[in-house]
Amino acid sequence: MNDALIIFDTTLRDGEQSPGASMTRDEKVRIAKQLERMRVDIIEAGFPAASKGDFEAVKAVAEAVKDCTVCGLARAVENDIDRAAEAIKPAKRGRIHTFIATSPIHMQHKLRMTPEQVLERAVAMVKRARQYTDDVEFSAEDAVRSEMDFLCRVFEAAITAGARTINVPDTVGYSIPHAWGERIKSLIERVPNSDRAIWSTHCHNDLGLAVANSLSAVLNGARQVECTINGLGERAGNASLEEVVMAVRTRRDIFTCDTRIDTTQIVPASRLVSSITGFPVQPNKAIVGANAFAHESGIHQDGVIKKRETYEIMRAEDVGWSANRMVLGKHSGRNAFKQRLKEIGIDFKTEAEMNTAFERFKDLADKKHEIFDEDLQALVTEADLEQENEHYRLVALKVCSQTGKTPNASVTLAVNGSEKKAAAAGGGPVDASFKAIAKIVGDGSQLLLYSVNNITSGTDSQGEVTVRLEKGGRIVNGHGADTDIVIASAKAYLNALNKFVTPAERTHPQAGQPI
Repeated sequence: MNDALIIFDTTLRDGEQSPGASMTRDEKVRIAKQLERMRVDIIEAGFPAASKGDFEAVKAVAEAVKDCTVCGLARAVENDIDRAAEAIKPAKRGRIHTFIATSPIHMQHKLRMTPEQVLERAVAMVKRARQYTDDVEFSAEDAVRSEMDFLCRVFEAAITAGARTINVPDTVGYSIPHAWGERIKSLIERVPNSDRAIWSTHCHNDLGLAVANSLSAVLNGARQVECTINGLGERAGNASLEEVVMAVRTRRDIFTCDTRIDTTQIVPASRLVSSITGFPVQPNKAIVGANAFAHESGIHQDGVIKKRETYEIMRAEDVGWSANRMVLGKHSGRNAFKQRLKEIGIDFKTEAEMNTAFERFKDLADKKHEIFDEDLQALVTEADLEQENEHYRLVALKVCSQTGKTPNASVTLAVNGSEKKAAAAGGGPVDASFKAIAKIVGDGSQLLLYSVNNITSGTDSQGEVTVRLEKGGRIVNGHGADTDIVIASAKAYLNALNKFVTPAERTHPQAGQPI
């Protein structure tokens, strides 16, 4: 029988540290419920001590999820441990994940602590966490650049203090598979009480090796992998959950372990995370990209027609591509709409919210003949964004684009309930629309990213636009969707501007005073 490989999903925590990828409490709960359907073992829901908003989000996930362990991150600081414990209290199964840096460069320049002080703090905070729960995970931040002798001492002491999971992170994405596997193997062999803990790996993708490093760790004894949907995460991202899971599942001839993941939920999870964060999935992304199971070459097509296994090592259906999809349209009734939303994990708190969503659905159905699951996800996500903060709201937009003429746009916005109008010319209809909006808002933000992604196929597909803005060192993402790409762009721009009106509720987990 294969060993169990534990999947620790940190999309809601490390994934949220992607610039502009902050999620609301309700969005985190929606993703957490999808992760639960996918049978993820552990959901790291956030960093409760970072802000009141993060605390409430972790608590909400702990209340909503029943079949997964819910985890809160905490630095090796008393207040962090206490806040994490309070946030996960409603969970059926809760975990506290505490960490401290162990590399010379981090200890000297970030923590300003001696190795002995770090060791003492790690032990004390693991013991403090154990007062709240038996499920405590300890991570040695920047383990990849830590001295092996010191790592062994810290891990041995953490296990003795009560840590039941030991996580070895490649925090900066520095390692390569052979070296990382050797490090994991050596730690397990050298730490005297290593058999009393589950060994975990957390790899970043700065060199494009996060998945390879994670799999090498598994081959050398790790039995927990920390990963994210779509490889979302800080800088170049984290190890991609879908790639780790399918590599282990597909290469059973090599791996002596397997996960409990329901792989048919992978594509729905990918689309939901992409929709909520505004980070589109590249077409050639493994497993979940639009081209992952597409064949252009005539030779490949001929081979697949004759026998699928000639060029496909996985079945598209197994990861959710060909799952049963009810297509809704303008003649679909309220019950069919409500039932389909329930099937894809969307529940409404009140009947009024459901009625509003149904009205949006009918409006969309008048523009688009067939409405797919992806359209419904985008519809609900957009409704959540509007409820978040409507300091600025699009009332009307008129654009004129003609060959040989400079495009121009006139826009009407509701600003705190009062209508304001402006017009501007630009290099294209979107540029003109943004300039007209900027005349009204005048906030001085800088556009860092403008991205367009079609939600489904066809010329009547909704366009999903992501806008990233920067102002005063703060980066936000805005999202908008519409069958009219110019309107979707204006919605995304306003969504980002609205976020600047609201003070930031999150701080980076490693920000603040040295610890």
